[in-house]
This record gives sequence, structure tokens and C-alpha cells, in this order.
Amino acid sequence: MSEQSVSGEVTTLSPRKGSMITVFLVVLIDLLGFGIVLPLLPFYAQNFNAGPVIIGLLYSVYSFSQLIFSPIWGSYSDKFGRRPIMLLSTFGAVMAYILFGLADSLLVLFLSRILAGVMGGNIATAQAYISDITDKSNRARGMGVLGAAFGLGFVFGPAMATGLINETFQQFVAQSISADFGAWMLNNRYGLPGFFAAFLSFTSFLMVMFKLPETVDKEHPEEHSQKRLSVFTPAFWKELSGSADTNKKGLLLPLLSGSFLLSFGESTLYSAFPLFCEKVLGMSAEQVGIQFFYIGVIAVIVQGGLIRPLTKRFGEKNLFLTGSVFVIVGLASIPFSGSIAMLSVFLGIMAVGKSLNTPTIFSLVSQQASEQNYGRVLGTNQGLSGMGRVIGPSWGGLLFGFFYWLPFVATGTILLLTVFIGILIKRRDL
Repeated sequence: MSEQSVSGEVTTLSPRKGSMITVFLVVLIDLLGFGIVLPLLPFYAQNFNAGPVIIGLLYSVYSFSQLIFSPIWGSYSDKFGRRPIMLLSTFGAVMAYILFGLADSLLVLFLSRILAGVMGGNIATAQAYISDITDKSNRARGMGVLGAAFGLGFVFGPAMATGLINETFQQFVAQSISADFGAWMLNNRYGLPGFFAAFLSFTSFLMVMFKLPETVDKEHPEEHSQKRLSVFTPAFWKELSGSADTNKKGLLLPLLSGSFLLSFGESTLYSAFPLFCEKVLGMSAEQVGIQFFYIGVIAVIVQGGLIRPLTKRFGEKNLFLTGSVFVIVGLASIPFSGSIAMLSVFLGIMAVGKSLNTPTIFSLVSQQASEQNYGRVLGTNQGLSGMGRVIGPSWGGLLFGFFYWLPFVATGTILLLTVFIGILIKRRDL
């Protein structure tokens, strides 16, 4: 990226060698904690007599908080730099996971997820950081690196969760620490995963503090000090309408709509999928964690290794369209699984599609931004994705209460809109 020092613009500085690896590790470590909590949350909530709708809301409050704050953190990262926002986000995650581990009521569990969502500006800021140190020719590869971090988080996070709630392991840990704490932990089998997730986020915080160089020139923040977007500001919706100066080709609205829809579809699984596995297939929390592990393996293979040659061979727009079809087919087929093996096949189809969609749509959205607005546009994208994650879990929990198959089939039908978005962007020159 070229360096600039024009007054009123945010410029990129030459990052130290290895910045991409550092960002990858920071996001990976942070997402391991998320991967630990994700498959356990429905079972944790059921300890407090939560039903499907409440479980859906438990996921949704996290995403609703992200919806409000991710665009704000993104625009602040344009003004103050990427590092301060990532430091704040990772430290906030530490506090949220500690609260998760200490939860003794449904209210405290809700508070822990709200705090995690409020402080969840790490991903949008990391995307902006990648945009700072890449150009259009290798942007999808850079976003694929973050996608691989997501995938690894889903590989090792649920696997760690399965081990951390194992009764034998918890008894071993209890015998290795004080008797009082050990007795408490054995009565709250989800406390240890929460504390371990907090430790991981603190490690991520230290990596940002000591290993990550800044990429934003903070000597010229004047122009961006007035561009802090929130979903409650007219500027946020102007960004979506196509009238903002960041919308280069008039495709920002359909691309952001695609991000919203894909996040909505994926997050429907958060509440409905574990409930389906437990009720219909008789699966345990550990077995559900293994399925999330499997999804993560696919994401690592596709986004960590295959996305670059696939992008070079087929192009980002073709991959987005293909991924949309795969997501729809896989998601809508889940309730027709007669066995765990068949479930794994349908999940695999969906995971391949999502792994194609995630880095390509992030790259296409970033191409709609000028260099000084990466944080703002990607923060807006994260905010719309957050809106999908607000609606999806509650939607999934609500529909599951009627018929176990309804969340998957209805959501797959809605996601047909992403196919039309894919066709639209193929017909226009980005």
C-alpha cells in the first residue's frame, strides 16, 4: 500500500513483516474462546430452565449489541487507529468470559453475552487492518486468512469445549486446585470453559499490545472525526442507500444485504441446530461440539488453502454465487437427516458454501471503500451482519417451537435472495 500524508485522510503505514500472521493469530485466539462458548450456550441456558425462544434471545442479545457497536468501533478505528480498538475489544472479551464462567442465573448469563457483544469490535477492525495491508489483487486472500482463523476457532474451540466439560477432566482439575473452588466448579460444569476462554482472550490482548504495529496515520483524523456510524444515525442508512461517497459502483447495498442474509442464515443454526440434534437425533453437547468442529475443519481447508487458487481460477463473484447455492441446499436439507452421518453430509455442503462466501463477500465489500474508509465500511458491514445474527437465533428458536424442520427450510427459502444478489453482481463490473 502506498503511503500518503494528505491532510484529512487516513493513510496506511508500512507494517512490519509478519503483520498478517499476527492478525491471524490474534483473531484465531480470540475466536477459540467464541468457539468454546458457542455449542455450550443452549445447554448452559437449559440449566436455568430456558426454552427454545429464550435460548434464541440469548444468542440475539450478543448480536444486537454488536449491531449497535461494530460500526462505531469501525469508524473509531479509522480515527484513533486499529490497535486501540483491538486492545479494547480483546480486554472486554476477557471480562465477558469471566462473567460467563461465574454465571449463577439466566440474568448473569444474559449480561455476559451483552458485554461480549458490546466489546465485539475486534473482527471488523481486523478486517480493516487486512484491507490496510493488502490491495485489490490479494484482498480475498487476506480475508481468507481471517476466514481460516474463524474456521480454526470452530475446529479447536468446540473440541476444547468437549474436553473442558468432560467429567473426568473436571475432576482432575478440581483435585489440582483448592477444595472450595474445585467443589464449586464441579457444580457448575460450564465455569471452566468460560475461564479458559477468558485466558485465551487475554493472550490475544497481549499479542495486540506487543506484536501488532499500527497501520493508520493518526496525525490527520479531522475528516473522520465526524463519521462515527451507528445504526441509529442517518449516516448509517445513507451508507446503505448508495448515496454515500464510499459506494463506488452502486453495489454496496446488495453486497451488504448479502452479508446480512448469510449471517441470518448461519445464526439460525446457533439456536435451532443444537435443539434439533438433541431432540431428533438424541445427540449430547459433546456430539454437537464435534459437528461444529467438523464445520471448522472444512472452513480451514477452503478458506485457509483453497480460496486463493479458486479465486484466481473462477473469480470472487462466481465463488459468491456458487457458495450461496451450496449454503441453501445444505441448510434446507438438515432436518431430513436420518442419522448423524447424513447430518454431517448436509452440514459439509453448507460449510463449503459458507467458506466460499465469507472471504469473497468481505473482499467485494472492501472494494467499495476508499482507503481512508475501510474501517467505516467494514464496520457497517459487520453491523448488518450483526443484525442478521440478532434475528437469526430468535427466529430459529421460535420456529423450532412449532416444527423441528421449519427453521431450516424457511431460512433456506429466504436465502434464495442471495442467489439473485450473486447474479446481480456478476452482471456488473466491480
